[in-house]
Amino acid sequence: MSGGLPGFHNAPVSRAVVVAAALFSVAFGFRGRFLDLGLSYEASLPAPTRQLMRLPLPSLPMQNVYGKLRIWKLITSLFAFSSTPELIFGAALLYYFRVFERQIGSNKYSVFIVFSTAVSVLLQILSLAYLKGPSLNPLTSGPYGLIFASYIPFFFDIPITTKFRIFGLRLSDKSFIYLAGLQLLFSSGWRSIIPGLSGILAGLLYRLNIFGIRRLKGVHPTTEDPMESSIATLVSMGFDRGSAIRALALTNYDVNLASNILLEAQSM
Repeated sequence: MSGGLPGFHNAPVSRAVVVAAALFSVAFGFRGRFLDLGLSYEASLPAPTRQLMRLPLPSLPMQNVYGKLRIWKLITSLFAFSSTPELIFGAALLYYFRVFERQIGSNKYSVFIVFSTAVSVLLQILSLAYLKGPSLNPLTSGPYGLIFASYIPFFFDIPITTKFRIFGLRLSDKSFIYLAGLQLLFSSGWRSIIPGLSGILAGLLYRLNIFGIRRLKGVHPTTEDPMESSIATLVSMGFDRGSAIRALALTNYDVNLASNILLEAQSM
């Protein structure tokens, strides 16, 4: 499925996130320090308590992330993926989701990134404190909050442009994005499921405007003219504004039909 115009045209924030994720992941991968990253519950407990609970003593780097709250370690954990497959799938999804920055603008997208990441981290900490499972330590590192929060606008705002069947299964062009997300979600068992679900909840909270976050930087709840919203959707997919307006006029402003017409016109 296409994410619109190739490259990071009109998506500088997305470019910065992808580059940061790649650089931090490669740097920690070469140094063999992936296990230094990730939120951990054990590290926040005093040593005598861990001994009474028969929990293994955490390594010093893990204490730095959660127990000692060294900010640079925490920030690094938000960007660096813990394995090469996760980096490949995660970077591909971050690259595709740049379409949302083109739709709402870099300032609003920055607010979305900060909100989804902060809320996701908070939910992960609460999950660790509630579950207290040694098998969950540490949670998988990387921008899971941002990636899975992005699936909320992807589900609601990105239209299906192509439907097809494979071995009797009805699929669409959006199916591949969902499959990539499932691969990332289950890549490390519960250690990756918790960050993924936390991101989805953060995305829902942002969309529902629970904390009034969408008022920041001009981010308001949806009151946009439906026609302008449809035009913006098609433009974010890579079509020029004039063609988008004509296609919508021909289809009574049905975004799915209009996108199909534009795709067919491109293939001729």
